[in-house]
Amino acid sequence: MSDSPRSKTNSNSKTNPNNAKANSPDGKQSSLPPDWSYEATVEQVEEIVGQLETGELPLADVFDRFTTAVEQLRQCEAFLAEKRQQVDLLIEVLDDE
Repeated sequence: MSDSPRSKTNSNSKTNPNNAKANSPDGKQSSLPPDWSYEATVEQVEEIVGQLETGELPLADVFDRFTTAVEQLRQCEAFLAEKRQQVDLLIEVLDDE
């Protein structure tokens, strides 16, 4: 079952503690791996939603995939919050000039 979409999705949904954390311009470290992609993560969530909508998955798989999708959506929220903070900081700098 290593070729299932769930196993592919899960491998991308968790951060690897061995990955270096990227620094954001405000000096904080990002909790996302350097190769993480917002677009790819959204695409994976959409794929999971499609699988759930079929109604053909065993209940255990439904819970596993739902959990994965929630984790990935949290990553997206964290990414967007970080970027929003960076934009706010840049606007603040522009206002000071």
